[in-house]
Amino acid sequence: MTAATPAQLGFRMPAEWHPHDRTWMAFPTDNQTFDTPEQLHAAREAWARVANTIVRYEPVTMIVNTGELDAVRRYVDGAVELVERPLDDAWMRDIGPTFLINGSGELAATDWVFNGWGAQSWARWDNDQHIAEEITKLTEVQRFASRLINEGGGIHVDGEGTVLVTDTVQLGEGRNSDWTREQVEAELHAHLGTTKAVWLPRGLTRDYDDFGTRGHIDIVASFVRPGVVVAHVQPDPAHPDHEVCQELVAILRASTDAQGRQLEVIELPAPTVLLDEEGEPVDYSYINHYVANGAVVLCAFDDPRDQVAAALLAEAYPGRTVELVDAREIFANGGGIHCITQQQPKP
Repeated sequence: MTAATPAQLGFRMPAEWHPHDRTWMAFPTDNQTFDTPEQLHAAREAWARVANTIVRYEPVTMIVNTGELDAVRRYVDGAVELVERPLDDAWMRDIGPTFLINGSGELAATDWVFNGWGAQSWARWDNDQHIAEEITKLTEVQRFASRLINEGGGIHVDGEGTVLVTDTVQLGEGRNSDWTREQVEAELHAHLGTTKAVWLPRGLTRDYDDFGTRGHIDIVASFVRPGVVVAHVQPDPAHPDHEVCQELVAILRASTDAQGRQLEVIELPAPTVLLDEEGEPVDYSYINHYVANGAVVLCAFDDPRDQVAAALLAEAYPGRTVELVDAREIFANGGGIHCITQQQPKP
Protein backbone atom coordinates (compact mmCIF):
# COMPACT_ATOMS: atom_id res chain seq x y z
CA MET A 1 0.00 0.00 0.00
CA THR A 2 1.41 3.39 -1.05
CA ALA A 3 1.82 5.92 1.76
CA ALA A 4 -0.27 9.08 1.51
CA THR A 5 1.51 12.22 0.28
CA PRO A 6 1.54 15.49 2.22
CA ALA A 7 -0.94 17.00 -0.25
CA GLN A 8 -3.32 14.06 0.17
CA LEU A 9 -3.18 14.63 3.93
CA GLY A 10 -4.01 18.32 3.51
CA PHE A 11 -0.52 19.74 3.97
CA ARG A 12 0.89 22.62 1.92
CA MET A 13 3.89 24.92 1.99
CA PRO A 14 2.65 28.39 2.98
CA ALA A 15 4.08 31.54 1.47
CA GLU A 16 7.12 33.02 3.18
CA TRP A 17 5.07 35.97 4.47
CA HIS A 18 2.88 33.58 6.51
CA PRO A 19 3.67 34.07 10.25
CA HIS A 20 6.75 32.17 11.47
CA ASP A 21 7.50 30.31 14.68
CA ARG A 22 11.24 30.63 13.99
CA THR A 23 14.03 30.86 11.44
CA TRP A 24 16.61 28.08 10.98
CA MET A 25 20.19 28.79 9.91
CA ALA A 26 23.51 26.91 9.72
CA PHE A 27 26.83 28.48 10.72
CA PRO A 28 29.87 28.40 8.41
CA THR A 29 32.41 25.73 9.26
CA ASP A 30 35.86 25.10 7.79
CA ASN A 31 35.30 23.65 4.31
CA GLN A 32 36.11 24.18 0.63
CA THR A 33 33.73 27.13 0.34
CA PHE A 34 35.58 29.11 3.03
CA ASP A 35 39.10 27.94 2.27
CA THR A 36 41.22 30.31 4.39
CA PRO A 37 40.87 31.36 8.05
CA GLU A 38 40.30 34.94 6.89
CA GLN A 39 37.49 33.91 4.53
CA LEU A 40 35.88 31.77 7.21
CA HIS A 41 35.99 34.64 9.71
CA ALA A 42 34.48 37.07 7.18
CA ALA A 43 31.74 34.58 6.31
CA ARG A 44 30.94 34.00 9.97
CA GLU A 45 30.61 37.73 10.50
CA ALA A 46 28.26 37.96 7.51
CA TRP A 47 26.06 35.02 8.61
CA ALA A 48 25.97 36.46 12.15
CA ARG A 49 24.79 39.86 10.88
CA VAL A 50 21.79 38.13 9.31
CA ALA A 51 21.00 36.04 12.39
CA ASN A 52 21.41 39.01 14.73
CA THR A 53 19.00 41.04 12.60
CA ILE A 54 16.32 38.34 12.33
CA VAL A 55 16.40 37.46 16.05
CA ARG A 56 15.07 40.96 16.81
CA TYR A 57 11.86 39.90 15.04
CA GLU A 58 11.51 36.15 15.66
CA PRO A 59 13.40 33.25 17.28
CA VAL A 60 16.46 31.94 15.41
CA THR A 61 17.93 28.46 15.79
CA MET A 62 21.44 28.02 14.37
CA ILE A 63 22.83 24.56 13.57
CA VAL A 64 26.52 24.57 14.50
CA ASN A 65 29.10 21.99 13.51
CA THR A 66 29.97 19.58 16.30
CA GLY A 67 32.57 21.01 18.67
CA GLU A 68 32.25 24.63 17.52
CA LEU A 69 29.74 26.08 19.99
CA ASP A 70 32.25 28.26 21.83
CA ALA A 71 33.69 29.65 18.60
CA VAL A 72 30.24 30.50 17.23
CA ARG A 73 28.98 32.19 20.40
CA ARG A 74 31.57 34.93 19.90
CA TYR A 75 29.79 35.99 16.72
CA VAL A 76 26.06 35.71 17.38
CA ASP A 77 23.63 37.46 19.68
CA GLY A 78 22.93 35.59 22.91
CA ALA A 79 19.27 35.34 21.87
CA VAL A 80 20.21 33.01 18.97
CA GLU A 81 19.70 29.37 19.97
CA LEU A 82 22.65 27.12 19.03
CA VAL A 83 22.31 23.38 18.36
CA GLU A 84 25.27 21.12 17.52
CA ARG A 85 24.98 18.71 14.62
CA PRO A 86 27.62 17.50 12.10
CA LEU A 87 27.71 20.01 9.21
CA ASP A 88 29.44 20.25 5.83
CA ASP A 89 28.35 23.72 4.71
CA ALA A 90 26.09 26.60 5.71
CA TRP A 91 23.22 26.95 3.21
CA MET A 92 20.15 26.17 5.32
CA ARG A 93 17.66 27.04 2.57
CA ASP A 94 19.00 24.09 0.58
CA ILE A 95 19.86 21.52 3.24
CA GLY A 96 16.99 22.18 5.63
CA PRO A 97 13.43 20.84 5.48
CA THR A 98 10.59 22.54 3.63
CA PHE A 99 7.98 23.07 6.34
CA LEU A 100 4.30 22.43 5.68
CA ILE A 101 1.06 23.27 7.48
CA ASN A 102 -2.50 22.00 7.27
CA GLY A 103 -5.93 23.31 8.25
CA SER A 104 -5.87 21.43 11.56
CA GLY A 105 -3.01 23.39 13.10
CA GLU A 106 -0.38 20.73 12.39
CA LEU A 107 3.18 21.18 11.15
CA ALA A 108 5.04 18.70 8.92
CA ALA A 109 8.07 18.86 6.61
CA THR A 110 9.26 17.65 3.23
CA ASP A 111 12.81 16.29 3.13
CA TRP A 112 14.17 16.52 -0.43
CA VAL A 113 17.17 14.51 -1.60
CA PHE A 114 20.23 16.76 -1.20
CA ASN A 115 23.34 15.84 -3.21
CA GLY A 116 25.51 18.95 -3.25
CA TRP A 117 23.62 20.96 -5.90
CA GLY A 118 23.80 18.21 -8.50
CA ALA A 119 26.84 16.32 -7.14
CA GLN A 120 29.27 19.15 -7.89
CA SER A 121 32.94 18.24 -7.61
CA TRP A 122 33.71 20.68 -4.77
CA ALA A 123 30.65 19.90 -2.68
CA ARG A 124 30.51 17.66 0.40
CA TRP A 125 27.17 16.44 1.68
CA ASP A 126 27.79 13.42 3.92
CA ASN A 127 26.43 15.42 6.87
CA ASP A 128 24.25 18.00 5.14
CA GLN A 129 22.04 15.35 3.53
CA HIS A 130 20.81 14.49 7.04
CA ILE A 131 20.19 18.02 8.36
CA ALA A 132 16.55 18.20 7.23
CA GLU A 133 15.78 14.94 9.05
CA GLU A 134 17.66 16.15 12.16
CA ILE A 135 15.54 19.32 12.21
CA THR A 136 12.31 17.32 11.90
CA LYS A 137 13.44 15.37 14.97
CA LEU A 138 14.23 18.57 16.86
CA THR A 139 10.82 20.02 15.99
CA GLU A 140 9.07 16.65 16.46
CA VAL A 141 7.12 16.96 13.21
CA GLN A 142 6.10 14.37 10.65
CA ARG A 143 8.75 13.99 7.93
CA PHE A 144 7.85 13.19 4.33
CA ALA A 145 10.85 11.95 2.32
CA SER A 146 10.69 12.94 -1.34
CA ARG A 147 12.54 11.11 -4.12
CA LEU A 148 13.24 14.41 -5.90
CA ILE A 149 16.76 15.87 -5.84
CA ASN A 150 15.89 19.44 -4.97
CA GLU A 151 16.82 22.36 -2.75
CA GLY A 152 14.76 25.01 -1.01
CA GLY A 153 16.39 27.72 -3.13
CA GLY A 154 15.10 25.98 -6.23
CA ILE A 155 11.42 26.58 -5.40
CA HIS A 156 9.26 29.57 -4.51
CA VAL A 157 5.55 29.36 -3.66
CA ASP A 158 2.66 31.80 -3.35
CA GLY A 159 0.80 29.75 -0.73
CA GLU A 160 -2.18 29.47 -3.07
CA GLY A 161 -1.08 26.60 -5.26
CA THR A 162 1.69 28.03 -7.46
CA VAL A 163 5.38 27.13 -7.45
CA LEU A 164 8.19 28.78 -9.46
CA VAL A 165 11.00 26.51 -10.73
CA THR A 166 13.76 26.39 -13.38
CA ASP A 167 14.59 23.76 -15.99
CA THR A 168 18.29 23.71 -15.14
CA VAL A 169 17.68 22.83 -11.48
CA GLN A 170 14.81 20.35 -11.32
CA LEU A 171 15.63 18.72 -14.68
CA GLY A 172 19.37 19.45 -14.76
CA GLU A 173 22.35 17.14 -15.00
CA GLY A 174 23.26 15.63 -11.64
CA ARG A 175 19.76 16.10 -10.27
CA ASN A 176 16.70 14.65 -12.04
CA SER A 177 17.78 14.56 -15.70
CA ASP A 178 16.08 11.18 -16.20
CA TRP A 179 12.71 12.54 -15.03
CA THR A 180 10.10 14.15 -17.28
CA ARG A 181 8.72 17.59 -16.51
CA GLU A 182 5.39 15.94 -15.66
CA GLN A 183 7.07 13.61 -13.14
CA VAL A 184 8.86 16.53 -11.48
CA GLU A 185 5.62 18.51 -11.27
CA ALA A 186 3.74 15.56 -9.77
CA GLU A 187 6.39 15.13 -7.06
CA LEU A 188 6.53 18.86 -6.30
CA HIS A 189 2.75 19.14 -6.06
CA ALA A 190 2.54 16.03 -3.85
CA HIS A 191 5.12 17.44 -1.41
CA LEU A 192 4.24 21.15 -1.51
CA GLY A 193 0.48 21.05 -1.87
CA THR A 194 0.75 23.07 -5.09
CA THR A 195 -1.20 22.51 -8.32
CA LYS A 196 0.57 24.74 -10.89
CA ALA A 197 4.27 25.05 -11.73
CA VAL A 198 5.63 28.05 -13.61
CA TRP A 199 8.86 27.03 -15.34
CA LEU A 200 11.68 29.39 -16.25
CA PRO A 201 14.39 28.02 -18.56
CA ARG A 202 17.39 29.07 -16.46
CA GLY A 203 18.84 31.27 -13.74
CA LEU A 204 21.44 34.06 -13.71
CA THR A 205 24.71 33.69 -15.60
CA ARG A 206 27.08 33.58 -12.62
CA ASP A 207 25.03 30.79 -11.04
CA TYR A 208 26.57 28.37 -13.55
CA ASP A 209 30.15 29.04 -12.41
CA ASP A 210 32.00 27.18 -9.66
CA PHE A 211 30.03 27.32 -6.39
CA GLY A 212 26.87 28.13 -8.32
CA THR A 213 23.57 26.28 -7.94
CA ARG A 214 22.94 25.99 -11.69
CA GLY A 215 19.87 28.15 -11.73
CA HIS A 216 18.12 28.62 -8.39
CA ILE A 217 14.87 30.54 -8.70
CA ASP A 218 15.35 32.48 -5.45
CA ILE A 219 17.88 34.83 -7.01
CA VAL A 220 15.70 35.42 -10.08
CA ALA A 221 12.06 35.80 -9.04
CA SER A 222 9.87 35.51 -5.96
CA PHE A 223 6.26 36.03 -5.00
CA VAL A 224 5.53 39.04 -2.79
CA ARG A 225 1.81 38.27 -2.65
CA PRO A 226 -0.52 35.99 -4.62
CA GLY A 227 -0.49 36.97 -8.27
CA VAL A 228 2.49 39.33 -7.89
CA VAL A 229 6.15 38.49 -8.54
CA VAL A 230 9.29 40.56 -8.13
CA ALA A 231 11.82 39.77 -10.85
CA HIS A 232 15.52 40.56 -11.16
CA VAL A 233 16.38 42.81 -14.09
CA GLN A 234 19.83 43.88 -15.24
CA PRO A 235 19.47 47.32 -16.91
CA ASP A 236 23.05 47.38 -18.28
CA PRO A 237 23.43 45.76 -21.75
CA ALA A 238 27.12 45.14 -20.97
CA HIS A 239 26.18 42.52 -18.37
CA PRO A 240 25.37 38.98 -19.62
CA ASP A 241 22.20 38.89 -17.49
CA HIS A 242 20.66 41.79 -19.43
CA GLU A 243 19.15 39.57 -22.13
CA VAL A 244 18.60 36.65 -19.74
CA CYS A 245 16.40 38.82 -17.52
CA GLN A 246 14.43 40.22 -20.46
CA GLU A 247 13.55 36.66 -21.49
CA LEU A 248 12.62 35.57 -17.96
CA VAL A 249 10.44 38.63 -17.30
CA ALA A 250 8.59 38.07 -20.58
CA ILE A 251 7.86 34.45 -19.62
CA LEU A 252 6.61 35.49 -16.17
CA ARG A 253 4.35 38.18 -17.62
CA ALA A 254 2.84 35.63 -20.01
CA SER A 255 2.18 33.14 -17.19
CA THR A 256 -0.85 32.51 -15.00
CA ASP A 257 -0.93 31.18 -11.45
CA ALA A 258 -2.87 28.27 -9.95
CA GLN A 259 -5.92 30.53 -9.54
CA GLY A 260 -5.84 31.58 -13.21
CA ARG A 261 -4.54 35.09 -12.53
CA GLN A 262 -2.14 36.68 -15.02
CA LEU A 263 1.08 37.30 -13.10
CA GLU A 264 1.89 40.92 -12.32
CA VAL A 265 5.66 41.46 -12.45
CA ILE A 266 7.48 44.14 -10.46
CA GLU A 267 10.97 44.69 -11.88
CA LEU A 268 13.73 44.95 -9.27
CA PRO A 269 16.86 46.46 -10.88
CA ALA A 270 20.22 44.87 -10.11
CA PRO A 271 22.86 46.91 -8.26
CA THR A 272 24.94 49.22 -10.46
CA VAL A 273 28.16 47.25 -9.85
CA LEU A 274 28.82 44.86 -12.74
CA LEU A 275 32.09 43.07 -11.90
CA ASP A 276 33.65 41.52 -8.81
CA GLU A 277 37.27 41.92 -7.67
CA GLU A 278 38.35 39.21 -10.14
CA GLY A 279 36.68 41.02 -13.03
CA GLU A 280 33.83 38.48 -13.29
CA PRO A 281 30.17 39.55 -13.73
CA VAL A 282 28.37 39.63 -10.37
CA ASP A 283 25.01 38.02 -9.69
CA TYR A 284 24.13 40.49 -6.92
CA SER A 285 20.36 40.36 -6.54
CA TYR A 286 17.75 41.95 -4.29
CA ILE A 287 15.37 39.08 -5.04
CA ASN A 288 17.31 36.95 -2.54
CA HIS A 289 15.69 38.61 0.48
CA TYR A 290 14.07 36.94 3.49
CA VAL A 291 10.61 37.76 4.83
CA ALA A 292 10.49 37.46 8.64
CA ASN A 293 7.77 38.41 11.12
CA GLY A 294 7.46 42.17 10.77
CA ALA A 295 10.57 42.55 8.61
CA VAL A 296 12.11 42.09 5.18
CA VAL A 297 15.81 41.27 5.50
CA LEU A 298 17.24 42.66 2.28
CA CYS A 299 20.67 42.12 0.72
CA ALA A 300 22.70 45.33 0.62
CA PHE A 301 25.76 45.93 -1.56
CA ASP A 302 26.85 49.47 -0.61
CA ASP A 303 25.23 50.47 -3.89
CA PRO A 304 22.99 53.39 -4.96
CA ARG A 305 20.24 50.93 -5.86
CA ASP A 306 20.07 49.52 -2.31
CA GLN A 307 17.61 52.27 -1.40
CA VAL A 308 15.63 51.79 -4.62
CA ALA A 309 15.17 48.11 -3.78
CA ALA A 310 14.31 48.93 -0.16
CA ALA A 311 11.59 51.34 -1.28
CA LEU A 312 10.12 48.84 -3.77
CA LEU A 313 10.04 46.03 -1.20
CA ALA A 314 8.63 48.30 1.52
CA GLU A 315 5.73 48.95 -0.86
CA ALA A 316 5.43 45.26 -1.75
CA TYR A 317 5.36 44.17 1.91
CA PRO A 318 3.34 46.88 3.70
CA GLY A 319 3.65 46.88 7.48
CA ARG A 320 7.12 45.31 7.49
CA THR A 321 10.38 47.06 8.30
CA VAL A 322 13.02 46.68 5.56
CA GLU A 323 16.37 45.80 7.14
CA LEU A 324 19.34 46.27 4.81
CA VAL A 325 22.16 43.84 5.67
CA ASP A 326 25.48 43.79 3.77
CA ALA A 327 25.44 40.56 1.75
CA ARG A 328 28.56 40.93 -0.40
CA GLU A 329 30.51 38.36 1.59
CA ILE A 330 27.63 35.87 1.35
CA PHE A 331 27.41 36.35 -2.43
CA ALA A 332 31.20 35.93 -2.69
CA ASN A 333 30.68 32.40 -1.37
CA GLY A 334 27.81 31.49 -3.70
CA GLY A 335 24.50 32.75 -2.30
CA GLY A 336 22.54 35.41 -0.49
CA ILE A 337 20.39 36.03 2.58
CA HIS A 338 17.52 33.84 1.39
CA CYS A 339 20.00 31.00 0.77
CA ILE A 340 21.14 30.90 4.40
CA THR A 341 17.71 31.05 6.05
CA GLN A 342 14.73 28.67 6.27
CA GLN A 343 11.39 29.59 7.80
CA GLN A 344 9.38 27.42 10.17
CA PRO A 345 5.79 28.65 9.71
CA LYS A 346 3.30 28.98 12.54
CA PRO A 347 0.79 26.13 12.10
